[in-house]
Amino acid sequence: MSEHVKVYAVFTAKEGRTNDLSALLKGMVRPSRSEIGNLRYDLWQDFNSNGIFVLDELYVDQAAASAHRETPYFQNYLSKVADFGERLALVVQPVDVAQGGKNVQ
Repeated sequence: MSEHVKVYAVFTAKEGRTNDLSALLKGMVRPSRSEIGNLRYDLWQDFNSNGIFVLDELYVDQAAASAHRETPYFQNYLSKVADFGERLALVVQPVDVAQGGKNVQ
Protein backbone atom coordinates (compact mmCIF):
# COMPACT_ATOMS: atom_id res chain seq x y z
CA MET A 1 0.00 0.00 0.00
CA SER A 2 1.39 3.41 -0.94
CA GLU A 3 1.48 6.30 1.50
CA HIS A 4 0.17 9.78 0.97
CA VAL A 5 2.77 12.44 0.18
CA LYS A 6 2.57 15.63 2.25
CA VAL A 7 4.40 18.79 1.20
CA TYR A 8 4.78 22.02 3.10
CA ALA A 9 6.44 24.93 1.37
CA VAL A 10 7.30 28.24 3.01
CA PHE A 11 7.87 31.28 0.83
CA THR A 12 9.33 34.63 1.82
CA ALA A 13 8.87 37.39 -0.73
CA LYS A 14 11.80 39.50 -1.83
CA GLU A 15 11.61 43.23 -1.17
CA GLY A 16 8.83 44.71 -3.31
CA ARG A 17 7.79 41.33 -4.75
CA THR A 18 4.99 40.29 -2.37
CA ASN A 19 2.25 40.92 -4.93
CA ASP A 20 4.13 39.02 -7.63
CA LEU A 21 4.72 36.05 -5.34
CA SER A 22 1.12 36.10 -4.14
CA ALA A 23 -0.23 36.10 -7.70
CA LEU A 24 2.10 33.29 -8.75
CA LEU A 25 1.10 31.12 -5.78
CA LYS A 26 -2.62 31.87 -6.13
CA GLY A 27 -2.38 30.91 -9.79
CA MET A 28 -1.31 27.41 -8.77
CA VAL A 29 -4.28 26.68 -6.50
CA ARG A 30 -7.12 25.93 -8.91
CA PRO A 31 -5.23 23.74 -11.41
CA SER A 32 -3.44 21.87 -8.63
CA ARG A 33 -6.67 21.13 -6.78
CA SER A 34 -8.16 19.71 -9.98
CA GLU A 35 -5.46 17.06 -10.34
CA ILE A 36 -6.76 13.51 -9.91
CA GLY A 37 -4.19 12.60 -7.22
CA ASN A 38 -4.44 15.82 -5.24
CA LEU A 39 -6.18 15.65 -1.85
CA ARG A 40 -5.27 19.12 -0.54
CA TYR A 41 -3.72 22.29 -1.91
CA ASP A 42 -4.13 25.19 0.49
CA LEU A 43 -2.32 28.52 0.48
CA TRP A 44 -1.88 30.42 3.75
CA GLN A 45 -0.41 33.84 4.54
CA ASP A 46 1.33 34.84 7.75
CA PHE A 47 -0.70 37.13 10.05
CA ASN A 48 2.30 39.26 10.98
CA SER A 49 4.12 39.47 7.66
CA ASN A 50 2.11 39.51 4.45
CA GLY A 51 5.28 38.57 2.54
CA ILE A 52 5.35 35.06 4.03
CA PHE A 53 3.20 32.30 2.56
CA VAL A 54 2.75 28.63 3.48
CA LEU A 55 1.56 26.05 1.00
CA ASP A 56 -0.01 22.84 2.36
CA GLU A 57 -0.22 20.03 -0.21
CA LEU A 58 -1.35 16.40 0.06
CA TYR A 59 -1.23 13.78 -2.69
CA VAL A 60 -2.57 10.23 -2.75
CA ASP A 61 0.92 8.85 -3.45
CA GLN A 62 4.36 9.62 -4.82
CA ALA A 63 3.19 9.13 -8.42
CA ALA A 64 0.58 11.87 -7.97
CA ALA A 65 3.13 14.23 -6.41
CA SER A 66 5.55 13.54 -9.26
CA ALA A 67 2.81 14.09 -11.85
CA HIS A 68 2.07 17.48 -10.25
CA ARG A 69 5.68 18.55 -10.69
CA GLU A 70 5.54 17.65 -14.40
CA THR A 71 2.55 19.87 -15.23
CA PRO A 72 3.09 22.96 -17.40
CA TYR A 73 1.76 25.26 -14.67
CA PHE A 74 4.20 23.83 -12.11
CA GLN A 75 7.08 24.24 -14.57
CA ASN A 76 5.99 27.86 -15.17
CA TYR A 77 5.83 28.48 -11.41
CA LEU A 78 9.25 26.90 -10.92
CA SER A 79 10.80 29.12 -13.60
CA LYS A 80 9.58 32.29 -11.80
CA VAL A 81 9.41 31.67 -8.06
CA ALA A 82 13.10 32.40 -7.35
CA ASP A 83 12.67 35.86 -8.90
CA PHE A 84 9.94 36.67 -6.37
CA GLY A 85 11.16 35.08 -3.15
CA GLU A 86 12.92 32.40 -1.18
CA ARG A 87 11.35 28.93 -0.99
CA LEU A 88 11.76 26.12 1.51
CA ALA A 89 9.89 22.95 0.52
CA LEU A 90 9.54 20.04 2.93
CA VAL A 91 8.24 16.61 1.98
CA VAL A 92 7.22 15.03 5.27
CA GLN A 93 6.20 11.58 6.44
CA PRO A 94 3.54 10.76 9.03
CA VAL A 95 4.57 10.21 12.63
CA ASP A 96 1.31 10.63 14.54
CA VAL A 97 -1.52 11.83 12.30
CA ALA A 98 -5.22 11.97 13.17
CA GLN A 99 -7.53 9.92 10.98
CA GLY A 100 -10.60 11.57 9.46
CA GLY A 101 -10.02 14.87 11.24
CA LYS A 102 -10.28 13.32 14.72
CA ASN A 103 -7.60 12.20 17.10
CA VAL A 104 -7.58 8.44 17.44
CA GLN A 105 -6.54 7.06 20.81
